[in-house]
Amino acid sequence: MDELLTRQLPHSLEAEQATLGSMLIDARCIPDVIEALKPEDFYLQQNRDIFETIYTMFSYSQKIDPVTVLDHMRQRGVFEEHTSQKYILQLMDITPTAANVKEYIKIVRDQAMLRHLSEAASEITQMISEGAAAPDALEAAERKIYALRHGRSREGLYPLSAILLDVYTRLSELAKSGTDIPGLSTGLSDLDATISGLNKSDLILLASRPGMGKTSMALNMALHTGKFSGKTVVFFSLEMSREQLAMRLLATESFVDNKKLLTGRLSDEDWTKLTSATAILNQADIRVDDNPVLTVADMNAKCRRVENLGLVVIDYLQLMQSAGNKQNHSGDNRQQVVSDISRSLKIMAKELNVPVLCLSQLSRANEARSNKRPMLSDLRESGAIEQDADIVMFLYREDYYNEETEERNVAECIVAKNRHGETGTVSLQWIPEYTAFSSLEWKHKED
Repeated sequence: MDELLTRQLPHSLEAEQATLGSMLIDARCIPDVIEALKPEDFYLQQNRDIFETIYTMFSYSQKIDPVTVLDHMRQRGVFEEHTSQKYILQLMDITPTAANVKEYIKIVRDQAMLRHLSEAASEITQMISEGAAAPDALEAAERKIYALRHGRSREGLYPLSAILLDVYTRLSELAKSGTDIPGLSTGLSDLDATISGLNKSDLILLASRPGMGKTSMALNMALHTGKFSGKTVVFFSLEMSREQLAMRLLATESFVDNKKLLTGRLSDEDWTKLTSATAILNQADIRVDDNPVLTVADMNAKCRRVENLGLVVIDYLQLMQSAGNKQNHSGDNRQQVVSDISRSLKIMAKELNVPVLCLSQLSRANEARSNKRPMLSDLRESGAIEQDADIVMFLYREDYYNEETEERNVAECIVAKNRHGETGTVSLQWIPEYTAFSSLEWKHKED
């Protein structure tokens, strides 16, 4: 019993003190330490207070030395009259040299990781002892380990100074890149300008009635991202097989009529185009899962294991299963299921820190109106879908309903919700023989 009471979680007091001492001795060490460590990595509260003070001062480009640090500790209310000044001087005295700060950082990080692992194991053990279901316990365990592996604690309060530092870093990256959009390009310049591309942690909903081309548009975006971003794209297809998706991508990339691919009646020129397209597609890291009975937890677990993930695409929301494989499609229950799924997708986008593009069916409500352009209220089992999504886009083609229209093969991408800017309508060229969308001014020359 005495051993249990006196047992401490893993930590290295000497490494923590030497890390802080290095920051006080040589201010050039501070960026390295701040980049590698967070306040919770320090076990001793006094060390954590000193680190948070230096962190805040660094964020505001303030002069950092023992005197200024003590003054800011007073302002923050973490200054102990009889011990703080003595302890700061002690930190500098016991630090052998600031040149070894990276070694001190590694020790502090390793000990913090062991503590976090111990805490996660205790929480999981408690869940099991309280009778948690096996899938829930497994999901909780995977989330905790994933958060640790990626250096992010899923729980905790972050100081605004730390968040602002991340914002300034992001702004600097954008300024250096020279790009006009902060997110991944969709491959459609007019759409990029409206929604600012596909941004990290966003849930993007693309909805339409059947036959409008939402799967084709999602594949176009996935292909463009896979070809030009250097990132990995994961495509979950709950409706089409992986072979059908590959066929669509071949038609889009090769400019060979999709009907020829379906029948196999290909000319020598078609085979040449297909060979070139295949070589290009092989360079794009696009991974397809056509399991029709996936839950959000399944998708989340698969994506966590993908290195360099850039985009997740799901086709489509109404085919997804809720946790526990409960397939109740009736009335309010189905609305609650879809609501839970959409909320889980938004959480997944934030956890993975990548855009999640989810396709959705629309109800038939628009077909009873004279103006058949979709509205947010047309979302099937809408509920929380509209609330959770950062961007909601609808596809609409006038020639689908009116064969006599002059707007042949012109699609409207209606941006009905946009957390990054204004809503509006973007006109696109629909090229049915290649199952592709392009900017309206694009023309393919057969010769």
